[in-house]
Amino acid sequence: MPVPPLRPAELRGRVFRGTWAVGAGLLTEQQLRSSAWRRLRRDVYADADLAVDHQLLARGVSLVMPRAAALGGRTAAVLWGLDDLASVDDPVEVVVPPGTRWTPGPGVRVRSAPLAGDVVRSGRVLRWTSRVRTAVDLIRRDEGDESVVLLDRLVTARVVALADVRAAVAALPPGGRGTVAARRTASLADGLAESPPETRLRLLLHRSELPRPVAQYQVRVDGRFRKDPVLLTPRKLGASLWTGPGAWHGDVAQFPEDRRRLNRITAAGWRVHFVTKQDVRRPAELLAGIAAALAW
Repeated sequence: MPVPPLRPAELRGRVFRGTWAVGAGLLTEQQLRSSAWRRLRRDVYADADLAVDHQLLARGVSLVMPRAAALGGRTAAVLWGLDDLASVDDPVEVVVPPGTRWTPGPGVRVRSAPLAGDVVRSGRVLRWTSRVRTAVDLIRRDEGDESVVLLDRLVTARVVALADVRAAVAALPPGGRGTVAARRTASLADGLAESPPETRLRLLLHRSELPRPVAQYQVRVDGRFRKDPVLLTPRKLGASLWTGPGAWHGDVAQFPEDRRRLNRITAAGWRVHFVTKQDVRRPAELLAGIAAALAW
């Protein structure tokens, strides 16, 4: 027979240790098994009304991780506001100080590294790496262009300032794990892209023999400067990242503004070359098309 759900006010909207709730007399062990609560991991429960996402899983892990540990990596980035960087299927990332022994169980990835003062806190138990530390840890993983994409996203979302990241990677020990990758990534990021495909396109163009594009170039229209274009070259080629239906952001409502943007650019005497997500997947064809447009 199902256990009738009981939701004490003290536990509504919360993640908690089951043993604590029972010891405090808020619930019985039988009531913990009712539909009112969701078991996240051993001895960790959440109000069943809470949405299950990576952040909820991280809150659960924070209750059982060592006191000196901190949530890090993509999990920390989620806590800083980039919700889509980790899903419920991704492990919760935890950084523990060297010498710390902990067997976390499934769903957790543990990395040992000094934390020093690179930790922020919320409440009694939720701890995660600072903004700059989170960014540096992520780009030290050397994921190629995707590391640049990630850093651009962190900067665009105002999680971190690019200058602060560059200063931090410059201070990394030479020959240390991921130092070369982090410095390369920080030098390639510009924090101006409005979407990951824009960063990928910019990097593709930088590696080509085509004129180097300028992100967020200001075009003078009707006596005013506008930052409408995404990438422009000195030879008046606009690489407009058109994001219509089925393209990059999939927002049909954005289409009218995209067309108005196009009209403003062409009225100012620029030629527009459309680039979609599918084009970036065919780099040779894309570069040939842009080269042909530049010859116009």
